[in-house]
Amino acid sequence: MFCEGAGQVTTRGSLVGISDLHVHYEDNRRVVERLRPESADDWLLLAGDVAETVEDIAWAMDLLRGRFAKVVWAPGNHELWTPPYDQVQLRGEARYRHLVELCRGLGVVTPEDPYPVWDGPGGPVAIAPLFVLYDYSFRSDGARDEQDALALAEDAGVICTDEFMLHADPFPSRADWCRARVEYTEARLAAVDEALPTVLVNHYPLVRTPTRVLRHPEFALWCGTEATADWHRRFRAAAVVYGHLHIPSLLYEDGVPHHEVSLGYPSEWQRRPAAPGRLVRILPEPAATGSRA
Repeated sequence: MFCEGAGQVTTRGSLVGISDLHVHYEDNRRVVERLRPESADDWLLLAGDVAETVEDIAWAMDLLRGRFAKVVWAPGNHELWTPPYDQVQLRGEARYRHLVELCRGLGVVTPEDPYPVWDGPGGPVAIAPLFVLYDYSFRSDGARDEQDALALAEDAGVICTDEFMLHADPFPSRADWCRARVEYTEARLAAVDEALPTVLVNHYPLVRTPTRVLRHPEFALWCGTEATADWHRRFRAAAVVYGHLHIPSLLYEDGVPHHEVSLGYPSEWQRRPAAPGRLVRILPEPAATGSRA
């Protein structure tokens, strides 16, 4: 079964997800080297923050694409950074497009490609990798506008590295880039066959609810946009997959499971009792188990 002219028919296997691999950490790289599908038919949903340099991103994508039947990628903020130690110094939209072409060359599905249809257990569903960024609309109570919210965050000692490393060129700001991506993505999702449910894969949560537990609530500014708050309903989501927060969990919004699937930094996952790098099964849907931390 196909969506927008592309896809792959499957009869077995599972849809599994993970994010925030951060393979520049040697401990995380070893975790990624051990990732294996349970079935040759498994599809991997990769919800961003694979790495910060193009070389490391290419390494991880090539490794995982060789193991899973299909890899679907939504970019995180770290892929979009332009760190001074990366040989590729492209910024903003140009960097994103460079990564899209890199992934396409490896056979990895990107947010610019036709949405593949999973026709295995739990399907058929259209798999939609998204890239919508954030627009500072997840504001602290009492913040009047974006600038006021940023000032309050700075006063609290909270500022995201994106402010220095994630450039929006040629857009005036990351919020403007986000608005353009929201408009583009809404049009693409609206064109999906209405008979098909979707699985929405994004680096950032599509709803604000998961950010309510952040240790520093001001950081929510860099965690998504209110513009996507109803997408799980509007676009018939069977599941939502995201990362970014480094708080693995499962919550339900309007009956739709939202899976936070991050590995996170070694200092985070080393404190957890479970083995690191567990792939989260998205479909067929597992029983609700609450937090996976």
